[in-house]
Amino acid sequence: MSGRVIYAGFEYQQPMGGIRKLSEHVSMLAAAGVEAYRWSPTPGFRYTWFHDDAPTVAGLELDLAADDLLVLPEIVVLPDHDPAPGGRKVVFSQTPHMHFLNCPDIGHYPGWSLDPMIWTVSKAGVELLSRMMPYLPPPRLVPNPIDAELFRPAARRVPSIAWMPRKRPMESTLLKQILQNDPRSAGVELRPMRGLGHEEVARVMSDTSVFIALNAPEGEGFGLPVAEAMASGCLVTGYPADGGDELFASPSAWGVPNLRTIELADRALELLTLPDTERVRAAGRQWVTERYNAEVTLAALLEAVQAARAQPGSAVRATHPSAWTLEWIKPLIPQWVTEGNKAVAQAAR
Repeated sequence: MSGRVIYAGFEYQQPMGGIRKLSEHVSMLAAAGVEAYRWSPTPGFRYTWFHDDAPTVAGLELDLAADDLLVLPEIVVLPDHDPAPGGRKVVFSQTPHMHFLNCPDIGHYPGWSLDPMIWTVSKAGVELLSRMMPYLPPPRLVPNPIDAELFRPAARRVPSIAWMPRKRPMESTLLKQILQNDPRSAGVELRPMRGLGHEEVARVMSDTSVFIALNAPEGEGFGLPVAEAMASGCLVTGYPADGGDELFASPSAWGVPNLRTIELADRALELLTLPDTERVRAAGRQWVTERYNAEVTLAALLEAVQAARAQPGSAVRATHPSAWTLEWIKPLIPQWVTEGNKAVAQAAR
């Protein structure tokens, strides 16, 4: 079965790994000969914080042919708001813990004309979504690819500890205070990374000694920065947060129980003096790049597209989920209020 694969995208310019991975899917499928597009309401919209070469279509509404496939992010799932009634759909659940954020009391999929297929990005996500929705076909695992050419070790490594405060800003403040007041941090550069573009994150990680994963308190679908840090040759410690459990099987990663901030700081400082560190860094890079790369992702993605196309669907007019932004964004306001989208968040209040 032929037809287009169309991913509904967000028009937010702050760096978010899930947005970038959605666009990467489109580019990978297009390069493999699949007619794939990212769908944005605004004509000509492009992301500015990473290299954005994905083919696009635009408009608040879009006519889908009977053999088209619409891919939607999980956070836009709303009761009785089917974006394409009668159309063939996939929900790409990169954060399974947020899949029913706006649908707390449902027995079946929330009022859609046809059940969607589900894709996700980790083994833990497959298990969670299978238990949440046993009435749907088993979720498909589409592993995240890591760009090992961009995320690679620098020639020289700086004594340093890096982390991303965005998902745990209060704990990030505590962590920084603990680290900078510990005598073991003398001469160590502390690197809280805020609002950096994709290439800039890669540059910082390339010569960072230790990366701390402050994954989301409600759980991670995968924990992309952990994999990118390992590919960069960082030693990693932090909170696996469910979806990231599989990454902490790497020889260069050490998990810490949730909210053990002191233990987290101690482990990061201990890793600065880990024996045989270059061998461990190289082993971690090899481990992650062998398992999470473009070839593995594309093979899984093509199989997932083929399975989704075998589901029923008809020609329909679809509405971009941005039409309901003020409804699905409310639970996300604390995380998503940035200079780039304050107006949307204010309107949602």
